[in-house]
Amino acid sequence: MIVSLNWNLSFELMCDASDFAVETVLGQKDGKNFHPIYFASKTLNPAQQKYTITEKELMAVVFAFDKFRSYLILSKTIVHTDHSALKHLFKKQDAKPRLIRWILLLQEFDIEIKDKKGTENVAADHLSRIDNNETSDDSEVDDNFPGETLMEINTRDEPWFADFANYLVGDIIPKGMTYQQKNKFFSDLKHYFWEEPYLFKVCSDGMIRRCVYGPETRTILDQCHHGPTGGHYGPNVTAKKVLDSGFYWPTIIKEAHTLVRLCEACQKTGNISKRDEMPLTNIQVCEIFDVWGIDFMGPFPKSHKFEYILVAVDYVSKWAEAQALPTNDARVVITFLKKLFCRFRMPKALISDRGTHFCNKIMEKTMKIY
Repeated sequence: MIVSLNWNLSFELMCDASDFAVETVLGQKDGKNFHPIYFASKTLNPAQQKYTITEKELMAVVFAFDKFRSYLILSKTIVHTDHSALKHLFKKQDAKPRLIRWILLLQEFDIEIKDKKGTENVAADHLSRIDNNETSDDSEVDDNFPGETLMEINTRDEPWFADFANYLVGDIIPKGMTYQQKNKFFSDLKHYFWEEPYLFKVCSDGMIRRCVYGPETRTILDQCHHGPTGGHYGPNVTAKKVLDSGFYWPTIIKEAHTLVRLCEACQKTGNISKRDEMPLTNIQVCEIFDVWGIDFMGPFPKSHKFEYILVAVDYVSKWAEAQALPTNDARVVITFLKKLFCRFRMPKALISDRGTHFCNKIMEKTMKIY
């Protein structure tokens, strides 16, 4: 039989357990009429046959969601069962570990539990009693969901803020606390508030930050230290960037110190002080013909009364100007510079060896005029 699905309607499950099998019916309800889509049942192994009624009923629900996972993962599902205690099991805190594990497996689904009398649950109830190899196979119930090992209960990985979250959500007070511990717990609690699905803390600086734990803390530290916005800063600056990003956990600074200590790039750089730096020579930035270097060459053997050569070199282009002169006094320097300025405009600086022919009152007066 071909059944057309209406993805706008929620799916409904009718689940039931006999002494030796669990069964389920997947369907949709259009008005008052229930339209079956899929039937399934499984036999129980000897150990599972010894489970209590509540455990068998919950196993039937787990089996149904595992069997019809592709239909139910993104849809709201109404579960009809004739065991009224089942819907209260989701709120029970001291259930058996096996039941808690199953409940955690069902947390990824949008589920609504409804009581249904056995006389109204005839489809699933009938499957539990039918002796037909076509509807019931001989394989045992696999009550493990895919990837279940990633969802096992491990108290060692419990969030550091679990007690605060449990109290704010369910008024659950941690057991075994002394009088002093309880006073401190409620004193710290006033700084936290729950906003589904996160816990937030009002920190001492008045900022509200989201509480995080586990692998997420390492991801945040990595991004703040050497991510796109990081700069391999020290531990204190890295921790400040975490806080500025709106996250909080109690061991931020300790973990930041560990991260920086183990960062390969930071270790290669090390703590370089000015004592370890190489001496730097300032580079003067200038345009062409802005800065000239000037100096005398000679004295040479006289040639047509000339003994000296005055040379000027542009610092950028390395363009050189030279003139043969009979003497090396300030007068000939000024005459040379006037011609230079007319051809190449006024420079911003003249660099010399501070000889007397370059540093004197006449030169100083001439430079002020220009």
